[in-house]
Amino acid sequence: MSRVARRLPVGAELQADGSTHFRVWAPDPREVALVLEQSPEARRVIPMTPERDGYHTVLVPGIGDGERYWFRLDGELAADPASRYQPDGPFGPSQVVDPGRFAWHDRPWVGVPPERRVIYEMHVGTFTPEGTWRAAAEKLPGVAGIGITVIEVMPVSEFPGRFGWGYDGVFPYAPTRLYGTPDDFRGFVDAAHALGLAVILDVVYNHLGPDGCVFRRFAERYFTDRYDNEWGDALNFDVGDAAPAREYWTWNGAYWIDEFHLDGLRLDATQSIHDRSEEHILAAIATRARSTRTQAVYLVAENEPQEVRLVLPIERGGYGLDALWNDDFHHSAIVALAGRREAYYSDHRGSPQEFISAAKYGYLFQGQRYAWQKQPRGTPTRGLPPGAFVNFIENHDQVANSADGVRVRSLTSPGCYRAMTALLVLMPGTPMLFQGQEFGATTPFLYFADHNPELAAAVRKGRAEFLLQFPSIAAPGMVSRLAVPDDEQTFVRSKLDWTEFDRHIEWRRFHADLLALRRDDRTFCSSARGDVDGAVLSAEAFSLRYFNDRPEDERLLIINFGIDLEAVSFAEPLMAPPADRIWVAHWSSEAPQYGGRGTPAVIDATGWRIPGRTAIVLRAEKADDGDGTAQD
Repeated sequence: MSRVARRLPVGAELQADGSTHFRVWAPDPREVALVLEQSPEARRVIPMTPERDGYHTVLVPGIGDGERYWFRLDGELAADPASRYQPDGPFGPSQVVDPGRFAWHDRPWVGVPPERRVIYEMHVGTFTPEGTWRAAAEKLPGVAGIGITVIEVMPVSEFPGRFGWGYDGVFPYAPTRLYGTPDDFRGFVDAAHALGLAVILDVVYNHLGPDGCVFRRFAERYFTDRYDNEWGDALNFDVGDAAPAREYWTWNGAYWIDEFHLDGLRLDATQSIHDRSEEHILAAIATRARSTRTQAVYLVAENEPQEVRLVLPIERGGYGLDALWNDDFHHSAIVALAGRREAYYSDHRGSPQEFISAAKYGYLFQGQRYAWQKQPRGTPTRGLPPGAFVNFIENHDQVANSADGVRVRSLTSPGCYRAMTALLVLMPGTPMLFQGQEFGATTPFLYFADHNPELAAAVRKGRAEFLLQFPSIAAPGMVSRLAVPDDEQTFVRSKLDWTEFDRHIEWRRFHADLLALRRDDRTFCSSARGDVDGAVLSAEAFSLRYFNDRPEDERLLIINFGIDLEAVSFAEPLMAPPADRIWVAHWSSEAPQYGGRGTPAVIDATGWRIPGRTAIVLRAEKADDGDGTAQD
């Protein structure tokens, strides 16, 4: 018998001699066999050999890539929990996949340096009309041309139905058949790398979907009732003999990074990943993921309680991740732009001081009382680099958490939206855009999920109840307008309209110039920058001062969400230019090429005139006349 070489603990793996080795953790069934489905009418049953700790294995000669198979558990068929592909969906057989068949062209790829990261969240099914990997790859040159450097793909693990967000995946190792084959996914990543784009994948390690999940048929120990989980049964990482379950999930991130050449992961809802083990499962996942690539692996977490230990080094008791989503910045931004403080926005005021604090400290709530939850929220961020926070004004959740999935720019004036976008891109931290944001997309993004009738009804009810926390949605006449999640038109309406990419030239130019300013200006592009302070100028205006060892590299970013602000002076040292320098206008969000109304001189001998609904960047230049006035 040939010696078995395995890369992963479980699943079907091809061997050099043309055989395939199958291994599965199935401690609960009395009898486990492999079933090769050579056709629906012709099935070959092969007994499997029990191993220690509930594993079962078999090496089968003469079968390889494309072979379809099941496991038979006490006489009943089930797909492989570690299936690499489900060509007929969750309820069909698994398929053997040869990861070495794809011809990669990304050998020169070295990744994106931290200071260059600009994230772009994408849902493959709605990114193009076709909703496939191949169609998405064709649009990547336009995304890269705007200045995006990191694509964050929403979950792609196999899930039931014709469409969905992907957070109810039931085969965590299998890219869904809805977007193409596994090699189509590899082709997407290969194309992205050729354009200088990194790709990270949103993964769900806090629950499994309720429909089509086979895990309990193999081992109840995949789950635990020790912890509560709002999405279903909690996954087991620490109760009883959880080692095989931990092993399954620990290797999952490494699998995606290794076999699909991904550059990292975004970990969903980490507050629902519970583990009291000496090594937390998140730390174990991070360590294993980083062991797969020579270049940097980028690990981002969503964490509602805002626990910074996730991004602390493992040697300091942390989990070793790189960055956290910053909901605080988003909530302040929406209040400032839309003017409403309801539900989970109620603790934010959208005030200048909040934006200054977000620029300096990341999270706004770092352990003080959070009234919406009637308890403290957050942890101190002192000592964390700015890049540890991913800031955004749109993402899949927040756009969809509205009555009609409307885009943020429709909630406010064009000037205010441009000013907020400038703050997002130029402030310390890592900016993230949501698909279509870069060209001013007007298509909504709604919550959609195709389920069986019984589950679909429960999802409709649950979604409506969740949105009722917003008094505006609970108002008379609004609930009846909510999109039906399992209606195919809800999904279709959420697809980007790429004719807008061609028509919305001003929005594309605005984002491209703004991202170029972040990339090319040595003050804005440094990921290590942290020497930033801010001053409140009025109830709706503020400044951020970027200090630098080189006076000519100092910058002053002024944001005014209100009306024109005139002042003969500001008793504020942050507004003073460096010694022997003057402030000169460097960039304005109200430039005519962006559809703006123009920017008159900001400073003259009589004082300051800061136009309303505008973001302005001032640079320091040598003073020629010694009077400290700016020469535009």
